Amino acid sequence: MYKSTHLKDEPLSRFHDYDPHHLRALISDYPLAWVTSRNNECASLLPLIGVFDEAGTLTELIGHFALSNPLADAFRKCSQTTVFFNGPHGYISPSQAGRSNWGPTWNYAQAKISGDVIVDSALTPDAIERLVTHVEKDMANPWRSAELGPRYDLLMQYIVGFRVEVSEVSAVFKLGQTEDQPTLDAIIFNLPDGELKDWMIQFQVRENSKRGRHH
Repeated sequence: MYKSTHLKDEPLSRFHDYDPHHLRALISDYPLAWVTSRNNECASLLPLIGVFDEAGTLTELIGHFALSNPLADAFRKCSQTTVFFNGPHGYISPSQAGRSNWGPTWNYAQAKISGDVIVDSALTPDAIERLVTHVEKDMANPWRSAELGPRYDLLMQYIVGFRVEVSEVSAVFKLGQTEDQPTLDAIIFNLPDGELKDWMIQFQVRENSKRGRHH
């Protein structure tokens, strides 16, 4: 099992307090992540699929890259990687908080995931099918890789699948948890509709639920 790193200082540690389904949603909704080699010698944006066990713990990340990608050579030398997912984010103005003496801030959700990479051509078909199924799931007529016909085998010669065995996760969900209720209500009310607002509402409901259980 991986270890999860957290800040010890309050109130910042509250941004590291989240439920397993939040990490799953972050990876699912924002699959395009920075995949880096050891010491960040090279990095590439790649879409990844998360694999979770029955307890909801992230165990693996599945992806693929072109054989010409510098990561291919980097991972032959060292299998360690750090992956960065960036979720909903946005600037929060004092005018949205309804307080001129309130400092502006930036709300966001992100995850930093470390582990060992296994690169293997035998993983390629499964990596492709997982990704295609995920990104096409909401399409009216989902596309399938079989529709490529003979081009499928040709394109497979230029890519390779990989999986990351997850050893450490550090996620931050800075979504208004430290604001007093009137300020948070004002921010949510004044934010334009969108993903950041939706995620802030989710965490407001979660915080209210936690407070209710403690009273």
